[in-house]
Amino acid sequence: MPSLQSHSLTDKGLVRDNNEDCYLSKPSEGLWAVADGMGGHEAGEVASAIVKRTLDEAKVSGRNLEDAIHTSHKAVLKAALKGEGAAGMGSTVVALNCNDLEYQVSWVGDSRAYLWSEERDGGRLEQLTTDHSYVQMLLASGAIGPDEVDSHPEKNIITQCIGSLDLPQIKVDTVRGSWEKQQWIILCSDGLSDEVDNTSIAQILCHARTPKEATEQLMQEALNNGGNDNVTVQVIESPLFKRSPIHKLNEWLPRVTGHQWIDTSLYSMALLSVVLIAYWTLR
Repeated sequence: MPSLQSHSLTDKGLVRDNNEDCYLSKPSEGLWAVADGMGGHEAGEVASAIVKRTLDEAKVSGRNLEDAIHTSHKAVLKAALKGEGAAGMGSTVVALNCNDLEYQVSWVGDSRAYLWSEERDGGRLEQLTTDHSYVQMLLASGAIGPDEVDSHPEKNIITQCIGSLDLPQIKVDTVRGSWEKQQWIILCSDGLSDEVDNTSIAQILCHARTPKEATEQLMQEALNNGGNDNVTVQVIESPLFKRSPIHKLNEWLPRVTGHQWIDTSLYSMALLSVVLIAYWTLR
């Protein structure tokens, strides 16, 4: 399978003094992951690093993604017992594995995966994952409504994580799908989803031209909105993604208005003006 186009970024944010997030990006092997550690300085980053290392090693040995995540849970518990990191450290994870035109997303905790599909009228954003969180449980039970989720005082309480001392066995959720043209999958920690709502994420993706541009703009928006947590973002492009000559030209041209077709029209008029001036000058 050819390597998929992708881009990844992580930042400690504007409030925290260390970064407990980390990511795994192995395009040649079709594997990406975001891990959001917890447990304080020299603990959360240890847990997330163990998750990253375990997933990487599991891919090499041929184990499937769900088994690899279960193994990372045991590895974090074992490390804490040996004095690596600290007791009670943990991590979320959301991981993407691609095999030709099929993909699998598996997760534990509240790190998310989104599917962005480019369409004629802009595009459509779909959240592929369901948070393992207290607020999600309230929402599913009907105790609160969708409009209460973002403002709920306990929205950051998760119901399970890798390394949880209360869970000898974690539940790994999985969704599977098939790539279509003009799609991206976005993996992120809650440092993005807490600061940037789905409507804003969709608007940024609608105007971004490449995974790199999308990742950078999503990161900047999270920081502009406060950067209260560590932020990690990955954007992975469908192997079927096609770029027209105009699309490729737009990637090269600098942005003026931020709207693709307006910019294209402005450059077209500028080019036409140059041609007309040259014509009248040389005739």
